[in-house]
Amino acid sequence: MAAQLFSAPRLLSRRRRLIHLNNTVFNSTRREDVSKLSGIAINDRISGYRVTGVTEVSDFNLKAIELLHESTKAQHLHLVRQDSNNVFGVGFRTTPMDSTGISHILEHTTLCGSAHYPVRDPFFKMLTRSLATFMNAFTANDWTFYPFSTQNYNDYRNLLSVYCDCVFHPNLKKMDFHQEGWRLEHEDPNDRNTPLVFKGVVFNEMKGMFSNAEYLFDTELQRKLLPSHTYSHVSGGAPLNILDLTWDSLKEFHAKHYHPSNSYFYTYGDIPLSDHLSFIDENVLSKFSVSTPAAAIPLEARWNQPRSHEIYCAPDPMAPDPNKQTTVGVAYLLGPITDSYEGLLLSILTKLLIDGAASPFYQSLIDSNIGSDYSPSTGYNDGTKDSYFSVGLQGISTEDAEKVKQIITETFHKVYQEGFPEERVKAILHQVEIGLKHQSSNFGLALLMHFITPWIHGASPTSLLQINQNVENFKDHMANDPNYLKEKIKEYFIDNKHNLTLVMSPDVEYNKKQKELEEEKLRLLVSSLSEDDKQRVYDEGLQLQEDQNKHQTSDCLPSLSVADVDKTTPITELIHEDHGSIPIQYCVQPTNGISYLQFLSSCRDLPDDLKPYLPLFCSVITKMGTQDLDYRQLSQQIDLYTGGSVCVGTHVASHHSIPNQFEQAIALTSHCLDRHLPYMLSIWEDIFNKPQLQDEQRLQTLIAMEASSLAVNVSRSGHRYAMTASASSLSPAAMMAEKYGGISQVKFMKDIAETSDLKPVLEKLASIAVAVLDTGCMRVAFNVTEPQFTVASEAAEGFLDNLPGSITDTPLFMEEGTVTPTLSHTHYQLPFQVYYVGQSYRTVPYTHEDSPSLRVLAQLMGWKYLHKEIREKGGAYGGGAKHGNGIFSFFSYRDPHSLDTVNRFNDSIDWVTSRSFTDEDVEEAKLSVFSQVDSPVSPGSKGSSLFLQGLTHEMRAQYRSRLFEVSGDHLVSVATKYLKEAEHKGSVIIGPEIKTLSPEWTIKHFSL
Repeated sequence: MAAQLFSAPRLLSRRRRLIHLNNTVFNSTRREDVSKLSGIAINDRISGYRVTGVTEVSDFNLKAIELLHESTKAQHLHLVRQDSNNVFGVGFRTTPMDSTGISHILEHTTLCGSAHYPVRDPFFKMLTRSLATFMNAFTANDWTFYPFSTQNYNDYRNLLSVYCDCVFHPNLKKMDFHQEGWRLEHEDPNDRNTPLVFKGVVFNEMKGMFSNAEYLFDTELQRKLLPSHTYSHVSGGAPLNILDLTWDSLKEFHAKHYHPSNSYFYTYGDIPLSDHLSFIDENVLSKFSVSTPAAAIPLEARWNQPRSHEIYCAPDPMAPDPNKQTTVGVAYLLGPITDSYEGLLLSILTKLLIDGAASPFYQSLIDSNIGSDYSPSTGYNDGTKDSYFSVGLQGISTEDAEKVKQIITETFHKVYQEGFPEERVKAILHQVEIGLKHQSSNFGLALLMHFITPWIHGASPTSLLQINQNVENFKDHMANDPNYLKEKIKEYFIDNKHNLTLVMSPDVEYNKKQKELEEEKLRLLVSSLSEDDKQRVYDEGLQLQEDQNKHQTSDCLPSLSVADVDKTTPITELIHEDHGSIPIQYCVQPTNGISYLQFLSSCRDLPDDLKPYLPLFCSVITKMGTQDLDYRQLSQQIDLYTGGSVCVGTHVASHHSIPNQFEQAIALTSHCLDRHLPYMLSIWEDIFNKPQLQDEQRLQTLIAMEASSLAVNVSRSGHRYAMTASASSLSPAAMMAEKYGGISQVKFMKDIAETSDLKPVLEKLASIAVAVLDTGCMRVAFNVTEPQFTVASEAAEGFLDNLPGSITDTPLFMEEGTVTPTLSHTHYQLPFQVYYVGQSYRTVPYTHEDSPSLRVLAQLMGWKYLHKEIREKGGAYGGGAKHGNGIFSFFSYRDPHSLDTVNRFNDSIDWVTSRSFTDEDVEEAKLSVFSQVDSPVSPGSKGSSLFLQGLTHEMRAQYRSRLFEVSGDHLVSVATKYLKEAEHKGSVIIGPEIKTLSPEWTIKHFSL
């Protein structure tokens, strides 16, 4: 439900980097020294705040300071850590009591201008005026949060000012409500003779969401399990209910919920605490007095008897088996999420129940081959005040629904009788340990997402960070009571009457019925309009169009400039060695005691008839077992020694300099605690030397899961499939990327899933194993700490000596032959409620002098033209452009339009070549590119650009230098050369039937 966010104080000049607000001056060099915080104590007063808690959190090497603003009662958590990627967030408990999407639409309209920043869409404008490493906003079931992160101090202050002003003092204009929420408007706003239709960004976004059967199941499961309060409604908004929301209700909801007394502030990183508090107090909180916060959500009253419910969805033409499209799940209401120990206990317990091939429910449900995969929402769900656990199956026959429910009951009773093997418990605890040490690229944001929901409901966020303490508590319970987990199974599941069985079945009339309901709602609304109402609707449509077309200066918004960007390219120190013919890359990093491994094995010599099977091979090779370990034992070893991190996938990379050359390989990755490195390498050694590819029943299970997952992904990420398909005829790399990961692979897996005899498939997978599980054309990379470097180096030699293969001098980069680019137009007809559109052009590789200009061009067209035309005017949830791997692509996401969007793509080219942009637009586009180029890289991923793409430091430095030199003339030149004058391009539309397609379009159906 996220809509991206923004940043901000007013600058006294465009070039000066000091920001002045209420006489507070922020020095760009200030950083927090953790050692100087030892004097902060409970009940200290700082800038209107009282310190309520100070805790050292050794699990994450940070100090947590909890504060309460004394006059407004706003809560604030500050996490001090030596991390320059500072994070800010402010959020509110938001409890909608209907399904109009009021909290979601408010999140969108809050970001459409404020008292100090009265411009349209300051959030999206700040995306090109900032070096933010993250900007977004989130609407959850019961809270709304606005976070950002950046490594630049002045950028942080800019964003802080804009965020705070937009959140607490939004304009909430009626036209913004119409644009972002919903409106009744003529199909052509300029022609009152065209039909009246429903429009709006969130309206179309949620139509797209409800096109996804998994989302529908998730939503209804929660609504029926927690029926008494806010959770019985759709916080994002149900499409037809959204049409009942009024502008006045939106403003009232903001006044009630977006008040400091109902607020939760979060800061993280190395910026001094005093800077945060003084700014927030002086510029925000001092303007308010205390108020009554939003009412707390009551705990759900427990049922005396289980309940059941049935819902319907549209059939999926991509489903592996068209006759098995029913989903059944059983959900159990558990304890409140405010108890951090119980939360950890339930997380461990439910992972034991469902995670991995050795888990009880995997064996009873997945291995039964009754269905294709676990049902949506399977697992521990802690996104509501009362947590719950759900388990079930999707892809079953309708008549098997009762059988699945019976299996679930029997499995709980079996676990109660037998308990869990000790090794399984150790494996789950190992996952917790490795999770504590693994560092993401935005660690501060990850911590926020870990504790935000319990915090909103009254839990101490600090207690939720004391994970090791809770782990030790768990171990003590286990040591003192051998039946501890058995009794918890009985308490939480067997004796729990508050459980719901939800069955979702396909209805071939579903989409038709939804369309008829919308049409009837439209008919009733239009029929109730007086002539004055109709005139008002027409006038408001013209007014919104005028507002959208009006040129607005952004001078009131703060901004960094390209001059603020570091000219140098950071150097990542790498060590390269050769073991025989195998290149090994070592990157010494502060990985917090984790060893990261990745290796690539070339697929260049794989026969063409085997290549479509390669993604399936990658999916199953670690899940079929080995000659020494069956698939359950292998799964257990992977969990125990790598935390389940073993992964295999396809890899396609265009050559950085030579057109038509690219690398295709399988990428194998994993990580482990340093002490487990020998065990992790032993697991890979078994997979390489002794793969087990003979179990037809096991393969059938895995194929059903993979095909089901791919089918769902199309509605989740349709724009990616549209772009991939539109590029597939333009270059060898793009063609192979589509074959491995595009819509043709979805169709291929569907066909395999419908095959009764899988012996030929097993034979092909065995042939692939011989070809790719071979060191003849392989390279390896380790990211480790300095003390682990020698250990890793010695272990790597022994490991590689034991792998199959022969010495070869053949280079990894290869010419795959030529692809003759074509002009193509394809409509993949699928029963969605919205469209996903992509259009692609062939360009140049990374080191070409025009490549940086094309990347800036994509940002310019996306933010300065397509955002307004496709999102603001067109009502799509998103749209834009991107450049990479020698391909320039346009895209739209959850779009009510199809051919009109293709026309907007073409119009954007004319907009550039007629030089309708300003020099300031160019600078902002460049700044947004630098924010991507300079985004943080986690220690485990350092050096990957060289290892995976062959990009040397010199190449990246030259690319960076050329980015600085990009001008408006460059953009006109590359737009003309590669887009306007292009003889070949690919256009793809994914979505429902289009009745006005011209003959040049090819229609592809996915039939049931």
